[in-house]
Amino acid sequence: MAAPVRRLCHIAFHVPAGLPFARHLQRFFGFQPLAVREADGWRQLVLRSGDAVFLVNEGAGLGEPLYGLDPHHGIPSATNLCFDVADVGAAARALAALGCSVPVPPVGVRDEQGAATYAVVTSPAGNLSLTLLERTGFSGPFLPGFSPVPSAPGPCWFSHVDHLTLACNPSSSPKLMHWFHDCLGFHHLPLSPGEDPELGLEVAAGSGLGGLRLTALQGPVGSAVPTLVLAESLPRATSGQDQVEQFLARNRGPGLQHVGLYTPSIKEATEGVAGAGGQLLTPPEAYYQQPGKVEQILAAGHDPNLLAQQGVLIDGDRGKFLLQVFTKSLFAEDTFFLELIQRQGATGFGQGNIRALWQSVQEQAARVQEACKEPKLDVAACPGAFESSA
Repeated sequence: MAAPVRRLCHIAFHVPAGLPFARHLQRFFGFQPLAVREADGWRQLVLRSGDAVFLVNEGAGLGEPLYGLDPHHGIPSATNLCFDVADVGAAARALAALGCSVPVPPVGVRDEQGAATYAVVTSPAGNLSLTLLERTGFSGPFLPGFSPVPSAPGPCWFSHVDHLTLACNPSSSPKLMHWFHDCLGFHHLPLSPGEDPELGLEVAAGSGLGGLRLTALQGPVGSAVPTLVLAESLPRATSGQDQVEQFLARNRGPGLQHVGLYTPSIKEATEGVAGAGGQLLTPPEAYYQQPGKVEQILAAGHDPNLLAQQGVLIDGDRGKFLLQVFTKSLFAEDTFFLELIQRQGATGFGQGNIRALWQSVQEQAARVQEACKEPKLDVAACPGAFESSA
């Protein structure tokens, strides 16, 4: 491995000025402001829930490359993952020797709180760049140049980022897997017994309906890096676009499709998000009527009626369970959503839940498409986009 990463520092987003993404993260998901920086036509707000840190870049000016600023033709999306490394200089040289593009060689920044060094690497995942950061001894709230933002304690429904899911072009997962392994030290995490790393896990949506190919990657041994999940569409006989293909079209290529936020209590987190006005996906009605589903929920120590009311998906057995809830898109362009996840001993991603999510998103997309056919209805007002709410 050329540049083993040690932990995820933050995820950076680019949004046009006036888009309420940062406000929605605070209002609906309990994120609290940590630091802010305003310069060169940008307002850069750092939000935090536990160890999950989001940097929201608002504006249309020229920004500091450390923060992953890529106007990307005005499409709101995640643009940068920032990882902590032991030695930025050595990491950048090693990556360059492997043929990686390092558009921003190591740069030092400093203020009265201390210093940090960073470099930016181009990733093979579309518009998503990667920042390698070294900030030993820095005592500020975030990074040099940022000012602290006082805030009251929040609900802290989420403790950390559980996983990052990249939407990928068809048949590109093996190449991406090898890149993240060779360059950053990630390694294959089987999602099923005997899984071939080159093939990943195939989750079919139904005969001729396509589905997903998932390949999971763990960070280097001893690191605190979230699992990286590569998702691509399976061939299908039907026409139209599935949600991965739709993301690729609207994001103009691969990128970060969603972030899984870990919660110690999915019940509390779901109640909190829904109570604040957050929009969650509704699972297919038949999901909770599957044979053995009630027994499975009871075995996990939960109330079947409550989970159905909250739209919580559950998978697992033998005392190991996975509980998940998915939000609707946070952008009208359908280029990003969140997942709320609680693990009761489970380490993977349940195939039954993946199929249910697939069907839920497809049904939601169909509802949005139908609603947007109505005359004089603006796309941003279509159901399922957080931008439609104040």
